[in-house]
Amino acid sequence: MYDIKDNLIGKKIEVINSNNKDLIGIKGIVLDERRDTIKIEEKMVLKKQVVLLIDNTIVNGCRLVGRPEERIKW
Repeated sequence: MYDIKDNLIGKKIEVINSNNKDLIGIKGIVLDERRDTIKIEEKMVLKKQVVLLIDNTIVNGCRLVGRPEERIKW
């Protein structure tokens, strides 16, 4: 089970829904995470546009917006 306080870097994730239909189905390992974006393999994805599958847990990307170190405080 994924906790939103966890760091995403190194996690296997998949985009299961998005406002941008070209992003649906993208999956791989997160290489970098910024305030508003995550880098999955070679693709930059806006967090607020996607719904992700992380560790068999569905997570709305809007809940991940913010720096990883700030999410720990939530």
